[in-house]
Amino acid sequence: MAATSSKSVLFVCLGNICRSPIAEAVFRKMATDAGVVDKWRIDSAATSTYEIGNPPDYRGQACMKRHGVPMRHVARQVTKEDFMSFEYILCMDESNLSDLKRKANSVKNYKAKIELLGSYDPQKQLIIKDPYYGSDEDFETVYEQCVRCCKAFLEANS
Repeated sequence: MAATSSKSVLFVCLGNICRSPIAEAVFRKMATDAGVVDKWRIDSAATSTYEIGNPPDYRGQACMKRHGVPMRHVARQVTKEDFMSFEYILCMDESNLSDLKRKANSVKNYKAKIELLGSYDPQKQLIIKDPYYGSDEDFETVYEQCVRCCKAFLEANS
């Protein structure tokens, strides 16, 4: 299917086990439900090396299961190639944004548009806070923010 993809988005957070895989799963389901998933290349990644090779946090997986959103991902770190091959790189907070911009500066003529996913939130919640040290409710908040942001992002790119 990748060959038919005309649009691409990479969701990024610190470890790629909480926020970004939730955003990836939410967006993939929305694109699937809208009948446009074959037009998209969708992935997620980390700014750090902390969790490479690990599955999503069990609390995030439980949250996705409650909402009927399929989630399958293995954590990986952002690569230089990502800045060339993805149209959009959407991250969760200011720290992710500064890390990504610093990495992007080492890639000549990168094409990715690097933005906060929260910039698409109609409720203007710009930052999607890391739920790692929080509770199940914090994962639910991340899910709700991702739903709002991904819906607006998909509508803006349809």
